[in-house]
Amino acid sequence: MESKEEGGDAVCFFQMPVHYPRYTKEDYKKMPETLVDRLLAEYGLSVNGDLSFKRDFAMSTFLWPAGASVHSTPVTPSRPLH
Repeated sequence: MESKEEGGDAVCFFQMPVHYPRYTKEDYKKMPETLVDRLLAEYGLSVNGDLSFKRDFAMSTFLWPAGASVHSTPVTPSRPLH
């Protein structure tokens, strides 16, 4: 997140990353703290705690539940998208 002073008022900017993280549970379990912190910061998440807590938080935030799929239920618009 970036911030800039303009005329005494602080302005903050956040841009959501284009891609969703594609790490596995095993990746998160081995991920160094600096990478976990950077990943969470990219999504505007600031987490206080030890490395184990941060890894658990990242896994609960970014991993889909077992059996769930982004593409399991197709989305059909109710009207044409013109």
